Amino acid sequence: MKMIIAIVPDSDADAVSQALTQASLRVTRIASTGGLWRRGNTTFLVGLEDEQVPGALEKIKANCAPPEPGAESRRGVLFVLKVDDYIHL
Repeated sequence: MKMIIAIVPDSDADAVSQALTQASLRVTRIASTGGLWRRGNTTFLVGLEDEQVPGALEKIKANCAPPEPGAESRRGVLFVLKVDDYIHL
């Protein structure tokens, strides 16, 4: 089992959320801020099976706008973490 933590700009958040939920993935969405300019971001927490990771990463990447030409900015950050255990309450 894995967890993807995806931090994307607010402008991409709706498209990313829709793409992940349409793929039947469970998504937790958290409003966040960060970076030099303290711009709004959205952080997604996605728990999924190992074999689902490549498809989920592609959906996230495909639904984030590319960085502006000439800018050294990034559109988001993705972390893929191993999950040893989880508990439903």
